[in-house]
Amino acid sequence: MPHAKPVLTRRQFVHASALATGTLLFPLPQLRSAEYRGGSSISIAELPKGSAPKPVGAPHFPDRLHAFVWRNWSLVPIEKIASVVGATSRDMLRIGRSLGLPKPPRITADRQRRSYITVIRRNWHLLPYEQLLQLLDWTPEQMAYTLREDDFLYVKLGNLKPQCESLRYSAPTPEVAARAQKIAHILTHEFPTGLNPEKESLFEFVQELSTPPQHSHAFDSSAAPNAGPRFCYSYFALYGDPLLEPEVDPYPEGYLARLAQTGVNGVWLQAVLYKLAPFPWDPTLSIRHEERLKNLRQLVERAKKHGIGIYLYLNEPRSMPLAFFAARPELKGVVEGDHAALCSSAKPVQSYIQSSIASLCRAVPDLAGLFTITASENLTNCWSHGAGQNCPRCGERAPAHVIAEVNGLIAAGIREAKASAKLIAWDWGWSDGASGEIIRQLPKEAALMSVSEWSLPIERGGIRSEVGEYSISSVGPGPRATQHWNSARSRGLKTLAKIQAGNTWELSAVPYIPAVANVAQHAANLRETKVDGLMLGWTLGGYPSPNLEVVAEVLGSSTISTDEAMRRVAERRFGKSFAPSVVI
Repeated sequence: MPHAKPVLTRRQFVHASALATGTLLFPLPQLRSAEYRGGSSISIAELPKGSAPKPVGAPHFPDRLHAFVWRNWSLVPIEKIASVVGATSRDMLRIGRSLGLPKPPRITADRQRRSYITVIRRNWHLLPYEQLLQLLDWTPEQMAYTLREDDFLYVKLGNLKPQCESLRYSAPTPEVAARAQKIAHILTHEFPTGLNPEKESLFEFVQELSTPPQHSHAFDSSAAPNAGPRFCYSYFALYGDPLLEPEVDPYPEGYLARLAQTGVNGVWLQAVLYKLAPFPWDPTLSIRHEERLKNLRQLVERAKKHGIGIYLYLNEPRSMPLAFFAARPELKGVVEGDHAALCSSAKPVQSYIQSSIASLCRAVPDLAGLFTITASENLTNCWSHGAGQNCPRCGERAPAHVIAEVNGLIAAGIREAKASAKLIAWDWGWSDGASGEIIRQLPKEAALMSVSEWSLPIERGGIRSEVGEYSISSVGPGPRATQHWNSARSRGLKTLAKIQAGNTWELSAVPYIPAVANVAQHAANLRETKVDGLMLGWTLGGYPSPNLEVVAEVLGSSTISTDEAMRRVAERRFGKSFAPSVVI
């Protein structure tokens, strides 16, 4: 049989490519935000451009203006579309009608806020930064932060910004008008009754999921044994600063209630340590941290009423721009582009990590836990990208020692605060060669979390490979996780499985993948391995689905079969009469 190399996930591909080629994730000195520069503003010229190639054309449209109107018609108010290109709303309406577009929908502020990535993607090859910022009503700082922090958006956009000319309105020529009319004719032919108006507005599901559920049929968590944490991410959270933006609350009351009904007992959100505790070298980075802590306490209390704990994702210590180290060379670690690691082997940095964690845990004593990634796409510790030999301190230390030590410092902070928060060390990104030694050096309080299905052997179309990271179609656990859990248990550490119970990158655009039998079997397999808890998904998969519910059913009993678990979920959702037709 033919063989193929293991398929890499997006994260692995980006990380591996960066290390193999020397191409950094964010190699340009322009890519930074105000928070990385002590609160100072930046200019549009400092936003990242990469190789700045010519934009990809859109020859199927009469011209760039018509493409711009078409792509933004349902996302941006017509007045804003017009102002960006120096036109009137009437001008834009005429162009829209000439293309056969329906009456523009009402665009609410929330709709604009939640569609920002789509707006960026649709206009990345049409508009220069100046006009793109105008279209979004953003500052350069907001754009820089989003490109860097919003799950590596700039990488997804190709590590480049096309060199787009400014787009200005001019009345369509007869030739352009004729081409627009052809598009309108196509729409008329394909949709003879016209393009139907929206039956519900975009993102209406946010309001629906934010309201309390009307029915009382739910998983009974009180009857289940202590199956450990089962935590997921919000289905509709936005990046940014969620603890300072109550209008985009990632966990409103109704949504928490719905998650609790599916057996979820924990949720997580990302955190940046210097936003939650004083940053000793530049206090401006920590402005309003007390307000964030207050709002975090309130979120913890609200979630607690539903039997849900709050977990924070930490990717620390965060790297700093090179200018930061001009007066602090003793803190400087490995350099990547215009940033360098805040070296965790330096005693002041170690003190900062421990004291900040202690401060956070004292301020939010009912925090359920913290989970760490210590080898992510972000440059954090000097060995996080495998180049620690370039640091004068970490080059003298083994990668396993440095990575385990970061987790140890966080554990020490929790211990210092006498807090009940659990530390979960996620092995994402750890190399096979270092993983065993890292686990041997983890603090005794830590739990080891591993992606269950990672490295699971698969065969597709006669090609043998392995699961690169996340999968629902392939049911875990795989050998990597099993080996890591065994190593952790030999030290007396608790273990967690990271799975994707709702959906995966295999099909991420749906609320959940209705492969309930696969998910139930995965949960049953994990029950047999006696893991102490589950992370139910990364930044996708948090819809309150039957998938999440069946996981809770399986883990809520030591004997229930997958068929019985699915039957119970089906009866709650569809009634006893229809349940047999649903569970096939």
